[in-house]
Amino acid sequence: MSLLVVGLSHRSAPVSVLERAALNADEQVKLLQDTVAAEPATEAAVLATCNRIELYADVDKFHAGVAELSTLLAQHSGVGLEELTPYLYVHYEDRAVHHLFSVACGLDSMVVGEGQILGQIKDSLARAQELHSAGRLLNDLFQQALRVGKRAHSETGIDRAGQSLVTFGLEQLARGGDVQQWARGKKALVIGAGSMSSLAAATLARAGVAEIVVANRTFDRAERLAQILMDGDDTDVLARAVPMESVPAELTRADVTVSCTGATGLVLTAESVAGAIEGRTPVPAAGSGEDGPGAPGGASGPAAGAQRGGASGTGLGSEDGCPLDLSAVQGTAGFSVLGEAAVAGMAAADLEQHAAWVDNGTAGGDRRAAGGTARPGQTGTLDPAADTDAIAALAATVATVGRIPERRRPEPVEEPQRPEPVLFLLDLAMPRDIDAAVHRLTGVRLVDIESLAEASAGAPMAADVDQVRRIVSDEVAAFGAALRAAHITPTVVALRTMAADVVAGEIARLDGRLPGLDDKHRAEITQTVRRVVDKLLHAPTVRVKQLAAEPGGAGYADALRTLFDLDPETVAAVSRAEDSTTEKDRGPA
Repeated sequence: MSLLVVGLSHRSAPVSVLERAALNADEQVKLLQDTVAAEPATEAAVLATCNRIELYADVDKFHAGVAELSTLLAQHSGVGLEELTPYLYVHYEDRAVHHLFSVACGLDSMVVGEGQILGQIKDSLARAQELHSAGRLLNDLFQQALRVGKRAHSETGIDRAGQSLVTFGLEQLARGGDVQQWARGKKALVIGAGSMSSLAAATLARAGVAEIVVANRTFDRAERLAQILMDGDDTDVLARAVPMESVPAELTRADVTVSCTGATGLVLTAESVAGAIEGRTPVPAAGSGEDGPGAPGGASGPAAGAQRGGASGTGLGSEDGCPLDLSAVQGTAGFSVLGEAAVAGMAAADLEQHAAWVDNGTAGGDRRAAGGTARPGQTGTLDPAADTDAIAALAATVATVGRIPERRRPEPVEEPQRPEPVLFLLDLAMPRDIDAAVHRLTGVRLVDIESLAEASAGAPMAADVDQVRRIVSDEVAAFGAALRAAHITPTVVALRTMAADVVAGEIARLDGRLPGLDDKHRAEITQTVRRVVDKLLHAPTVRVKQLAAEPGGAGYADALRTLFDLDPETVAAVSRAEDSTTEKDRGPA
């Protein structure tokens, strides 16, 4: 049997795909049950976090295992196999062990070095144990992964390389500033009472928020988390619990909201967030005065002139019959009502109206600069005789597609400085809890898994990461050796059992030939024969264990069975007996 992992994560798939493929607790249980029921797999475990879904299994056939696990992931995630396949990764045997150990150490996390993944691995193992889908291989693998992760955090400074996803998210809300200074005195709303929400609440409490409101579908869990926050020795935060129905009202009071639930739909829509901030005055951005260009109603320059009536410098804004919204476009740098940018994207009927307006506007001579010189605010005058070919080309295009395609990109316009948010939102759920449309609301700053992935893509890695990688490599080699040695152990035990049976049979024959042999001599003879057999078997069995522990040593068990003509069923019975004993002795994850 061999270890196989098939999965997808933030490193292999876009957040939109991860969001659709996310599995809730019930779906994970069903996936485990269906996996162990499938022919290639005898054991299975699911590791599902906010940025990864991985299915681990002990399979007897590689290609059949990959096909079956991929199909099961597609079926249970609801994402078609053809769409899902380009984002899947596959690891086998030692590479699968290396992957899980790297995950446990935080090397594969969105925020490198975060320790939260250890709790998620522990939960994954506990779920597999509860469903009896984890046998000897996956129990040993996940237990060892937990030990490797703890070793990496205790022996290196990997904690300095990263932080929890919660802390990283809060830093993004604070735009890289000091989180404690940003959070001090704020009112926080935490939606959800699971491990991630609890961590968010504790982090906010330590950061110095004045109040934390916890909302959860199970009110008792919200109350328990609020009480834990109140009883904490390192904070003096005021905490209370509310039912989920109170979220809209609490949102109007909150300065910062963290949401991480297992809901399949949106918890906060764009409309509900917009309603929550209605009437709340955004703080002007630093460095902008109330009457400055960034302030509402504080427009200046050419655009301001257009808003006050007429196009600045053109004299054309007051003319009837112009199809352009002059007040909206004439402040744009490089714009001319007679130029190419003015007609880009214009429908055929509007183009005809615009041409008539230009002809009327330029015929009187007061808008045409003498000698063809452009007046202030214009880039030049239209000369039909000189531009016959261009006009003919435009007319042909209109006849074909009904519109004038945009010939060039509009001139860049400097966006006004946005005011400081009045509401900060952190969405750590997968699939998302908060509508992505909230990004467009003025006065709101939303950080979600997608924006966190983008922000972490270029984050520098600490020097301690190299040390952790060496630990992972050493632990993978040790685990592989132990696994291969354990693979041959049932064969060695079966061999020694067969030898003991041979000794017992020969002693029985001796009793038949020498019926008068006293007990003292019989015991001495029996002990001598056993010592001879043990000495003959000692060197070969020790050596075969050493060889089997090396890479490529899996064939030694088969060689031993062939050389001594061992019954495969006897070996399998020994293996089952060992697994049964190990299962009884194994504690909870």
